Amino acid sequence: MLKGRIKNINSTKYIVDVNDKDYTCVLRGIFRKEKITPLVGDYVEINEKELQITKILPRKNYLHRPNIANVDIALIITSVKKPDLDLILLDKLLVHVLANNIRPVICFTKTDLLTEDEQKDFKKIMKYYKNAGYDAILNENVLKFKMLVHDKVVVTCGQTGAGKSTFINMIDDSLHLETNPISESLNRGVHTTRYVSLYKIENFYIADTPGFSSLDLTNLTVEQIRNGFNEFSDYPCQYHDCSHINTDGCNVFPKVGKKILESRYNNYKKFIKEHNESSSKLFKK
Repeated sequence: MLKGRIKNINSTKYIVDVNDKDYTCVLRGIFRKEKITPLVGDYVEINEKELQITKILPRKNYLHRPNIANVDIALIITSVKKPDLDLILLDKLLVHVLANNIRPVICFTKTDLLTEDEQKDFKKIMKYYKNAGYDAILNENVLKFKMLVHDKVVVTCGQTGAGKSTFINMIDDSLHLETNPISESLNRGVHTTRYVSLYKIENFYIADTPGFSSLDLTNLTVEQIRNGFNEFSDYPCQYHDCSHINTDGCNVFPKVGKKILESRYNNYKKFIKEHNESSSKLFKK
C-alpha cells in the first residue's frame, strides 16, 4: 500500500499525490456503501496495482465550504470592489475557519479600483482587522504571503470573482488557471473554478476553490460564533458566558463605535440571531 494525499476529485476519479507522483484512482465500493466521502486534502492509502483508494486516514480538520480536509491556513480572498467589499461574508468566513481550528489570513484584492476617499475608508478597515489580531495582506504582497505559508497547506475561499485563481496565477504563473471578468450588470463574479484542486508551489500547497456568496453558520455553537470575534476578548466582562448583547455590566457592547468596529458588532448580532432562529425551528420540529 502507498500513502498519499488527494489533490483533485472529478466525478469518480481521484488524483492522489504520492511523493510528487500522481495516481488516478477510484474508490473501493465499501466507501459508497458506508456513505464515506473522501475530500481533497485527505491522506489516504491506495492499492498501487488496482489503483483503488483503500483507506482514508484520520483528519485533523475539514471545511464543508469549500470542501477540503487537513488545512493549516485559510486564505480569505476579499475583493474591495467589483464585486464590492462584503464584510458580512468576510466575518462569517473568519468565524467559520476559526471554529475548525484553521488560521485565517485575509487577502484584500482590487484596491487599485478604489477612489481616493474609498482608499482612506478601506485603510481604516484593514487596520482594524490587523489590530484585532488577524493577518491581513494585499494581493500584491506575494513575498509576505509566502513567508506566512511556508510548509503549510492553504485553502483559498471567498466570493466568486474576488480573484482567487488570479492570485494563485500571480504566485505561480505556470499554472495558467482560468479566470473570467465579473458580470457588470450583477456586480458579481462568473464561476470559473468548479472543483477544489490542490497545487504544490515551492514549499507549500494551495487549493483553488469555487467561489460562493453565502455561508451558513447555524451548525456552530453560540460560543464558537462569539470566539470568532477576536477583539471581544480585549474587553472582559464580569459574566463568564456573556452574550455581549444588551447585557447590563457587559464590557463589550459599550465599546461599539468607539473601540469595536460597528459593522463587526452588527454582524455578530446578525449571526447570533440567525443561529437562535435556526435552533428554535429545529426545536419545534
